[in-house]
Parts: sequence; C-alpha cells; structure tokens
Amino acid sequence: MDPLIRIAIIGGGVAGASLIHALVKFSHLDVHIFESAAEFKEAGMAFGIARNAQAALQLIGPEAAQCLERAGAVPMRGVRIMLAQGEWAGSIADEIDEAAQGKRLTSIVHRANFLQELLAGIPQDQMHASKKLQKIDQNGPITLYFVDGTTHECDILIGADGIHSTVRKLVLGENDPAAYPQNSGAWCIMMLEPFDKAQAILGKELVDIENAREYGWVGPNAFLMHNILSDGQIVQFVITSNDREVEPGSWQRKAGADEIKKIYQDFPPLLNKAVIEILCNQPEHNAFYLWDHPKAHTYVSGPICVTGDAAHSTTPWQGSGGGMSIEDSMILSTLLGRAKSPVEALTALKVYDQVRRPRTQQVVESSRVTGTMLTGVNEETGLDIKKFKSFMSRWDFIIDIDMEKHRDEALQMMEAELRKSVV
Repeated sequence: MDPLIRIAIIGGGVAGASLIHALVKFSHLDVHIFESAAEFKEAGMAFGIARNAQAALQLIGPEAAQCLERAGAVPMRGVRIMLAQGEWAGSIADEIDEAAQGKRLTSIVHRANFLQELLAGIPQDQMHASKKLQKIDQNGPITLYFVDGTTHECDILIGADGIHSTVRKLVLGENDPAAYPQNSGAWCIMMLEPFDKAQAILGKELVDIENAREYGWVGPNAFLMHNILSDGQIVQFVITSNDREVEPGSWQRKAGADEIKKIYQDFPPLLNKAVIEILCNQPEHNAFYLWDHPKAHTYVSGPICVTGDAAHSTTPWQGSGGGMSIEDSMILSTLLGRAKSPVEALTALKVYDQVRRPRTQQVVESSRVTGTMLTGVNEETGLDIKKFKSFMSRWDFIIDIDMEKHRDEALQMMEAELRKSVV
C-alpha cells in the first residue's frame, strides 16, 4: 500500500478549491485546505472560463465540468470588440464567433457560485476556515503555524493564497522583487445589474440571452465591458481607465460621478446612458487598481509551490486568470496523483514548474499589452479599426492549446525524471 502523501493548500479561492476538488479522488493523498477568512467565499464578481479551461475541468473529471453549469455559467456565442469613439465609433473592430469556429468559446460565471460548487463535495473535516498562516518550520515534515495557535503537519505545501501570497514569499524569498505584485496603473469598477434593467437600457441587440455575447468597447483611455451570467439573470458591467501616476502601494482609488461622466461622455449614446444610469447614481465609487506579478524565476522551492494568482497574478485584459488557475490544478493534480511517495511528490512539483511557468507568464505579459490596446492608449493601434482586424488572434495561444497533450507531456516529463532518479 502506498504511503499517504500529506498535502496542505493555503487559500480557499478558485485556485485552491479547484485543486482540492481534483486531488480528493486520490486515496493516497491526504489533502487539507486552509482559508484565512471566517468562511470559504470568493471576492470579485464574474469571470470567463474559456474552452482551454473547460477542457481542463473535463480532464479533472466530469463532475468538475458540471460545476460550471450548476453555478449558472452562461455560454457566450461570441466576443465583440467595438470602437466607441473616433471615425469608426460603433463599429466592430474584431470579433470571435462560436458558430463560425464550430467549437465552444467561453462561459461567464459568478465566482462565488462556482467556488461553492467546487467545494460542495469536499469532506468538511478537510476544510479549515479562520486559518491565517503565520509561519512554517521545515525541520523534518513541514509544520504550519496559524495565527489562532493551531498547527498542521504536511509533506507538500501549496500556496493558492492569491496576489498577496505569503507562500510566494517563502518560495522566492522576501528580498526577491518578484515576490511582490506591481500596480499596472489601470483601475476598474464592476457592477452587477438585473438582466431586465440592463436590457432596457442597452436594448436587445446588445443584451440578449438567446444570443449571449461579451462586448468590449474601446475609447481613448477608457474601456467598457458587459456580459451575461447567472443563467441570464444578471448582467455585469465593468469600466476601466488608466492613471498616469499612482501612489506606491495603492490598491484602491475613489472615482467620482463627474469624473466617470467625463471619461465616457463621447461614447455612443446607449453606452453613455448606461454609464450614467448604472454608475453615476451615487457621488463616487471605490475603484480597484489592476495589479500583476513580475516574472518569477520559479514557482517551486523543495516541497513548497505556488499556484493560481499566487504564482502568476495577471491583469484581466485577456480574461484568463481563472482559466490559468484551473489549468494549474489539472496539471498539478495529475502529477501529484502519479506520485507514490513524498519523494516522488517533489518530482511532481519540479515538473509542474517546468510545464506551467512558461505558459502562465506568457499570459501575464500578453495581458499587459492587450490592456493598452483595449484602453486606447497603445501608440501602435490607437483607435484605428484597420489595426484591430487580427486583435482576437491574441487569444489563440491561450484557448487553442491541446489540454490532453499538455497533460500527457507533463506526465512523460515526470516519468523521465523518475527514471533518472532510479539510475
């Protein structure tokens, strides 16, 4: 009988939840998840799960893929990038259409609902809330010390603790600049509105559950996005702009109604009306800055690794942060499921780093450039419709990956590493 491999996951968001969901099926893995908050819940509103991440969910298991549907995810029939100002205002700059491609594109799901479904079948004695990690001791088995005075021993420690990750600092060292996120200077406000209200403002052409599409509107230093979620009951609105100067360490800023009106005053009338009615009915909003991580030289240090936003937090311009977390969970669970001892689990972490780091960091870097294009501040594209005609191809490397091949290559690399260790 294989010895138990004790695994501790720090962080109970989508990254940690999808990972424990994938790991609990392995009888030789003793997995526990720890969340610093008083309960397991997600911050933020909705995010997209494109076909690459949907394929990863299916490889984790059919029940994982079903979590998406049970959470009320709405499949998008297409994504349209629209120009909101200039010579081509109101025109489609580029789009991707599910019917034309003949394969699924993306689904929009509420984070909290998806998290709830991922954790629904996890044994309660393996889920621990109000557990803020204070320090660890690596003399012998890893001992986790929590602020509440409790401890936990494990063989493998996985940080899924988000952009503010404590575990990332353990992996990279507190003196490594890459251990800390960086502010992009862009800020956003997200709002959820009832479907009927949103459709009444924008019209059925732009808000239609029977022809659900995600729209992104590009203006000068301004972006507006809207999509449908929760089985067609809710529409999400997101507005974004950039600040030239940002105070170091700023995570939020105030955005007043007058400032918002000015940014969007020259958008098409329907969009301008939506901004005023949805976002300018109160004096100001809390806007959140968009941050990402600098490139890390590794995601692994011995028996410790990071995954999801703790490894590769990205700006949301290509809607792939959640998808990368799910891909991570599929690869990491596959490799740890293959490991038959704590020593082999170290090899699993090594291969996970080699497989996942190049892909996820490419997404982070691509998203930075995509953000400048979507907010109309990219000097090369500006608001020139001709320079947006191949814009959607920026997603090709993300969504067109063969996930089965990606998984099999990871397993082959692990088998090769294990053979080398025997020799």
